[in-house]
Amino acid sequence: MLDKFQKLVQSNGELKPGEGLASGVMAIILAGLCFLGILAFHFPQYLTTPELRKSYDVNIIRQIMLAALVISGGISLANMVLGRARWLALGSFTLVALTAFLGGHQVAVNDFPDHTPYIGLDWFILDLLGSSLIFIFIEKLFPLKKNQAIFRPEWQTDFVHFLVNHLIVGFILLATNLLVHKGLGWAVKSDLQVWIQSLPFWLELFLILLLADLVQYWTHRAYHETRLWRIHAVHHSTKYIDWLAGSRQHLLEIFITRTAVLGLIFLCGFSKEVIDTYIIVVGFQAVFNHTNCNVRLGPLRYLIVTPNFHHWHHSQDKEALDTNYAAHFAFIDYIFGTAAQSDKIWPEKYGVLGDYVPDGFINQLKFPFKWKGE
Repeated sequence: MLDKFQKLVQSNGELKPGEGLASGVMAIILAGLCFLGILAFHFPQYLTTPELRKSYDVNIIRQIMLAALVISGGISLANMVLGRARWLALGSFTLVALTAFLGGHQVAVNDFPDHTPYIGLDWFILDLLGSSLIFIFIEKLFPLKKNQAIFRPEWQTDFVHFLVNHLIVGFILLATNLLVHKGLGWAVKSDLQVWIQSLPFWLELFLILLLADLVQYWTHRAYHETRLWRIHAVHHSTKYIDWLAGSRQHLLEIFITRTAVLGLIFLCGFSKEVIDTYIIVVGFQAVFNHTNCNVRLGPLRYLIVTPNFHHWHHSQDKEALDTNYAAHFAFIDYIFGTAAQSDKIWPEKYGVLGDYVPDGFINQLKFPFKWKGE
């Protein structure tokens, strides 16, 4: 079973319907999230994020877990009865049974110490479950490429990137917010910081998005126009754009970009509520702009970044190379003359021109250090 699962994860082909693999993968992902959730219920002081505990209703989480267990278990049983990918179905059902044995959605959460070292496992679970449900629904509602499957070629590589990168990014964002406003709150007291925090909420939110996007714009441009391209090429190597594709980033790129952006946020001293909202907006827009959605937003596409705008950034079309760097506000690219100009509405082909980046998470981590190109 483990050999078959390893082969599935390391392959890069599309999962075709009717074989039990696509439904089996969905079942084992749900079962895996439920199992992680039960661990978080048993050890909340070490596996949940203090900032998030105050934001969600545990009873709602319990109902979501129950639904996920029922769906995963039902799919697994159906596949075993029908003889479709029984090894995968058995793995899912085993996780469901183990989760139920450990208490399932009814595990009591008693009082626990609040100031303990922790890993934000709850953030990761909600991030993966929420992203997949929301953005797959949006993609099916407004599809750009109607024939592109959910489990399209290369999904395995991007899924591993999602697991690793979202866990790391989520932890960095939440930890930084906590550090700035509790650990290093004494440093957020300059006249500029006091003035920024005195602004109305929506104006302060616009300011943090604008300043962060300016930093990301020039950082992003440097990735394309300097030797840092060898790191950023990993992100551009995906040939299928959807909600999962945006997660394909080298760990060095995550570190460089987040350090630059979070450094600015720290120096400016934005209020905690604004940073919390910024994290939500960034998380949504980063995934949404990579979705397989036919969304342009009319004249607004010249002001804010849309899937159409960012799809051109990933295009191999010559008129689109090294363009559309902004992450939030499209007008930044128009101001600096780097907006893509084309008579076509959508690009024809995605990926790195020359297709020289290898597939596979580990291979892509090694790529910047092994590539001999310029």
